[in-house]
Amino acid sequence: MTKKTFRRAFHDSLPIMAGYLALGIGYGVLLQSKGYSFWWAILMSVTMFAGSGQYAGVDFMASGASLLTTGFMTLVINCRHFFYGVSLLDKYRGTGIAKPYLIFGLTDETYSITATTELGDEINHKKYYFFLTALNHSYWITGCVLGAVLGMFLPFPSTGIDYAMTALFIVIMVEQWLTCKTRLPAILGVATTAACLAVFGAEYFIVPSLLLISVELMLLRKRLEKAEGEVSGDD
Repeated sequence: MTKKTFRRAFHDSLPIMAGYLALGIGYGVLLQSKGYSFWWAILMSVTMFAGSGQYAGVDFMASGASLLTTGFMTLVINCRHFFYGVSLLDKYRGTGIAKPYLIFGLTDETYSITATTELGDEINHKKYYFFLTALNHSYWITGCVLGAVLGMFLPFPSTGIDYAMTALFIVIMVEQWLTCKTRLPAILGVATTAACLAVFGAEYFIVPSLLLISVELMLLRKRLEKAEGEVSGDD
């Protein structure tokens, strides 16, 4: 069962591998362009594993930002993971010593697969989550190190590289829009985020957006579950 579980996790992680290698290389090149060696790429990708947070971290380090500022901004950028974690409490229950690593390695892409993939009885669910997380982490580390090494020997313009994570999020949203049974959560997310952006401004809209979206989804939970059930029945 372990081999079959690993093969399934590897198969499901292949789209993430393509994205993480490309994004990781971009991150490594950006890090190198700021004057940091590939050792920093190894250290940050192994200990952080936060794509958007790592991209922002390069600018924080280069600008000489304080640890307090860096820590706070990293928390704001990645606070969405709190909400991811709540929805995975049942799936990650009983994972034992692997749970701390699963929590550490929870990224947008890993969450997307974990939350939407249906696993049969022939797959060990707990091992699947670990394999998926570890594989995605290894792709990210490999991409970051490759980018840093390439940046040492080949000249790369770094303009626009920091947009790579935004592009990946857009792709994930489009994929979810095409595959999800009900599109109401996506519509709520876009509308709520736009409203918060208008009210709170670009610097402060993330946290209130996440809080409001979470409240909306909790209030509409039964309706959404009913809509998904009706669509499944039609299929």
